[in-house]
Amino acid sequence: MKAILFTKKDTAELVEKEMPSVHAGEVLVKVVISTISSGTERANLTGEINVSYRIEDCKEVVWPRQGGYSTSGIVAEVGEGVSSVVPGDRVAMSWTTHQQYVCVPENLVYKLEDEKLTFEEAALWHIGTFPIGAIRKCRLEMGESAIVMGQGVLGKFAIVFLKAAGAIPVIAADPVAEKREQALALGADYAFDPTAPDFVEQVKKVTGGGVNVAIEVTGVGVALNQVLDCMARFGRVALLGCTRHSDFNVDYYHKVHGPGITLVGAHTIARPSVESSAGWWTTRDDVLCEMKMSALGRINLSQFVEETHSPAECGEVYARLARGGAFPMVQFDWRLLED
Repeated sequence: MKAILFTKKDTAELVEKEMPSVHAGEVLVKVVISTISSGTERANLTGEINVSYRIEDCKEVVWPRQGGYSTSGIVAEVGEGVSSVVPGDRVAMSWTTHQQYVCVPENLVYKLEDEKLTFEEAALWHIGTFPIGAIRKCRLEMGESAIVMGQGVLGKFAIVFLKAAGAIPVIAADPVAEKREQALALGADYAFDPTAPDFVEQVKKVTGGGVNVAIEVTGVGVALNQVLDCMARFGRVALLGCTRHSDFNVDYYHKVHGPGITLVGAHTIARPSVESSAGWWTTRDDVLCEMKMSALGRINLSQFVEETHSPAECGEVYARLARGGAFPMVQFDWRLLED
């Protein structure tokens, strides 16, 4: 089969790879759509050593590396004991890679029961669980104010989910005017430029003194410092962005300790694996939540897809990602290899 590998720094190639074997409890899926998660994949592609939250994993850069984790496709084969899907079923998946066939544990495969659900949208659901998890951990309640720092892919998703969860108002923050306009089109009530000298005053004005919940997506230290200045007393801040380096300082006494701010580690791995509880849902339950919202028209994540490419174009696509800067929401359509 074909697979996309990062063979060396800043280089992606479409290569031949052995087909995965199917074991008990696993599902073999022929991939239709796989989605690039630009932040994580850029870190892997460029040879970033801090690609894991476990310090012991970050000793050296090893090649090749492989990206991707949010896909959709058609079940090709099931292992012994699998009962939730059968060959031919359309499915979404979590924790996969960019390749023609993937073998996934049954609990990370989600059957698309509704024919209206598309492969394109289903291939976004796993990524969508990241901001959902951050919002849950902040224990957002209907009527509370919320701000999203950064309007990349996860920031845009967060706007949609905060609105669905009943946050009022929903505020987007990004230095790029076009991204602020997009946030307003997605349903944000306000969109502010965090580089403006009166940014904090703007946020406090529209929230009546400070924001209750913040989703920090940039992973940049200055953005965390800014949003801490915007918080109401007892506010909660989810660290959804991967702040991979500790080269910044926070005045914890005045910005966190005194006002009683809660800082929440929102890495998507930091969630239960088998049983959901208040604020702490499993990956599977969050994906099924998205599936129901999509089927009933509450959300439409496919609107975020800006480019679709054949996997054969991976070299050029990832070269753009490696160069840095703004990067669109990109999906690979593996059916194009068969044309």
